[in-house]
Amino acid sequence: MASVEECRAALVKLVAQFDEIDEADRAKHVVERTVSCRVSDLGVVFYGRLHHGGLDPFVEEAPAGGKPADVKITIRSDDLISLVDGELDLGRALFGGRVKIDASFGDLLRLRRLL
Repeated sequence: MASVEECRAALVKLVAQFDEIDEADRAKHVVERTVSCRVSDLGVVFYGRLHHGGLDPFVEEAPAGGKPADVKITIRSDDLISLVDGELDLGRALFGGRVKIDASFGDLLRLRRLL
């Protein structure tokens, strides 16, 4: 099991990777969404925001307003790190039950193209 700090570092790396995506591809596939990432084995939730300009850094404090995230991801700590490091395929992880994403079908398709 990875630590909260290791998960936080993985999410920082994910934000950096997202920033490397071509602006034209982001413009084509990104719709502004709020994102939550619940690390199930650590009991911690990280919150972020996806938009045309990129992916905002994840924080552990829920956004004001109490509105649930548009895209909710549930993953174990080790799987989060493997996913960000490119060792775990998102599609296989979804079908294998290692990652759960609660989002609209359109959002799922967009995320698949971006990750």
